[in-house]
Amino acid sequence: MSPRSVVRTLPAHRAVEGDGFVVRRPFPVPGVDLVDPFLLLDHMGPVTHGPGEAVGTPVHPHRGFETVTYLLAGELQHRDSLGNEGVLGPGDTQWMTAGRGVLHEEGPTPRFLAEGGLLHGVQLWVNLPAAEKMVAPAYQDLAADAVAVDHPADGVTVRVVAGSAFGLQGPGTTRTPITYSHLTLAPGAHVSGPVDPGHTVLVYPLVGSVTVAGLTLAESELGVLGPGDSVQLEGGSVSDGGEPGASSEVLVISGRPLREPVARYGPFVMNTRQELLEAIEDMRSGRLAT
Repeated sequence: MSPRSVVRTLPAHRAVEGDGFVVRRPFPVPGVDLVDPFLLLDHMGPVTHGPGEAVGTPVHPHRGFETVTYLLAGELQHRDSLGNEGVLGPGDTQWMTAGRGVLHEEGPTPRFLAEGGLLHGVQLWVNLPAAEKMVAPAYQDLAADAVAVDHPADGVTVRVVAGSAFGLQGPGTTRTPITYSHLTLAPGAHVSGPVDPGHTVLVYPLVGSVTVAGLTLAESELGVLGPGDSVQLEGGSVSDGGEPGASSEVLVISGRPLREPVARYGPFVMNTRQELLEAIEDMRSGRLAT
């Protein structure tokens, strides 16, 4: 196998969303609109909220892409204009295909808001191909115990939410071919696995550092990998007050590039400016989520 190396690093920048919650965002940022087929990666926390401190996002529209929300700690609830709703706990994933349009809101559960606690999660936006941008909205609520889990080496835990990765098949159904994996690596632990040579591959340390084919990525520093058919990872150190010897938490995400024109305006991601104008008009007229 030919291991992939890091060809670009994108350190996360601070951004504020919704009612005031802070995220770490490696992209989009000035100069990097997307990493095809991925449109956005937001890292929430880890942050400990006191009682009454947790916030979320009020009702907002989406069209033309999918959102994947994966929670490591805390509780979130979501609901939409079509009557769908659910609650996420640690290890759960909420996969929303916005398609032709939906109004959506998400935030802390009443219990988490009242009691506070540790919140840690990630939201990924996945572009939809032109032929599927106007499909009917759909949802997948993937419970933690449905995620494929393995321990392929000492000090390594692999969880696969979607796609085929590290010898596992995740439960998520993808319209744009992607894989989504969460790895826990003890310091010095090694793991490798095949990746599709035609996929974009991203490695993002959520907690601690990770070394990819000899180059170390710091916490919240996204690595975009170059060509090859495998990925090799080594667990690094956890700083910023973490427990000595604590494990790193790492996302490994891959996806087949769409290589299509992208026209985006806030929560709308289409292929042409005219389609964006139609989305805005549909939102103003109340047709977006019907």
